Amino acid sequence: MIEQKLKDVRSLLDKRKGEAHIIRNDISAKVKENKQLKVDLEKHEQALTIIKEVGRKTQEKLQYHMSDIATLAFDAILTNPYKLIVEFVERRDKIECDLLFERNGKFSKPLDSTGGGAVDIASFALRVASWSMQKPRSRKTMVLDEPFKNLDKSKQEKASTILKQISSTLGIQFIIITHEDKLTEAADRVFEVSIKNEISKVEQIR
Repeated sequence: MIEQKLKDVRSLLDKRKGEAHIIRNDISAKVKENKQLKVDLEKHEQALTIIKEVGRKTQEKLQYHMSDIATLAFDAILTNPYKLIVEFVERRDKIECDLLFERNGKFSKPLDSTGGGAVDIASFALRVASWSMQKPRSRKTMVLDEPFKNLDKSKQEKASTILKQISSTLGIQFIIITHEDKLTEAADRVFEVSIKNEISKVEQIR
């Protein structure tokens, strides 16, 4: 009877030893896993820091190109020019870009501005800025359909001049469709398109 109890106790002890061995192995594996998780966490934090820095520098570059090119175009065309303000803000866990016009310390949304064709100028400048930041850049040709249609007729010639300057500086060719004669003042070539009896006729006039 006593011998049987001793056997049962030994058997139970061996079982407990086996369980303890398994637990020790599990603890050792968890410790190693925890160490690896800490290493991975540090790497992820470092990667997140790098991503944030790259994002910040990208935003600064975008702000520089978008704001400066638009502001230069405003200065060249308008007598009382706007300044384009580019702001990156976080909404709903996403980064969004806000565009504002600033003049004499007052801010307004582009579509709320009136007169002067400011939105046309900004749209043109932003398109050029987007193209200039491409790597590699696409073909150096841009087609513009009535790019300054809302601009005062008195400022069309200035718009023509800025188009010529940007074309020369960036080496980009602008193909423009327009009804404004003044906008063609600085053009290298001018073609007139007329339609008669549903047939288009193209004639080079300069």
